This record gives sequence, structure tokens and C-alpha cells, in this order.
Amino acid sequence: MGHTILRGVTILIGVLMLLIGLNWIVDPAGAAQQLGMPLLDGAGRSTQLGDLTSLFLGIGTMTLLGVWKRNATWLQAAAMLLGGTAIFRTLAWAVHGADFVPDAVVVEVVSTAVLLTTARAYRKRPDTSSQPA
Repeated sequence: MGHTILRGVTILIGVLMLLIGLNWIVDPAGAAQQLGMPLLDGAGRSTQLGDLTSLFLGIGTMTLLGVWKRNATWLQAAAMLLGGTAIFRTLAWAVHGADFVPDAVVVEVVSTAVLLTTARAYRKRPDTSSQPA
């Protein structure tokens, strides 16, 4: 995959994550429905909105920072969260009787692979940000 295409796909992932996070702020019921879950009440809603908004905004922000700064560490951090989501979603199915959601797992795994591929491409480039102009 060419660097320009890889960068574009990585930016798309970051923007989509930000949009999902923002949707948790402006339309929590719609955001929950899009992810196949009910909007909880009380303390459950507080946890649901706090955790999921933070997760999606965090992944999106780290992804876009990684691309903007050409910094592999930001992309690896975002990949750790997104890849962890796929792992623990699968574990929830295997151990705790949750429905298996292959579409979500595939998107998470492919997105994680893109983030890690972009991070590796940035690691191969010499860092010129600290050199004098």
C-alpha cells in the first residue's frame, strides 16, 4: 500500500473514531443503537457514556496526532486500544456468553493492522523534527 493511500486510510480511521465519540455526546441513544446496545440508565449510563466516549475520542485523537506528527507511538497506542477491543470482544463471546459480532471484530482487526502498518512506516523514516532547519 502506497504511503499516501496508507496515510489516507489511517486518517479515515481517526475521523470515524472521532465521529463515533462525538455521537456519544450529542446522541447517546443513537450511538448505543449503532453499536447494538441499549442506552443504560443511572450509573450504567454514566459508565457507558464516559467509557465509550473516552475510548472513541481517545483512539481518534491518537490516530490523527500520529499521522499529523508522523509519530509511531501515538499510532501504536491507538492500535493497542482498538486491538484490545477486538480481543476482549472475542473473549466476552468465548467465556461470558456474549453474541459474537464478526463484522465488528473484522473492522477492529483490520483497522489495528492499518494503524500498526502506518506506525511501522513512520519508524522507518528518519526523524527530522529535532534537527535544525
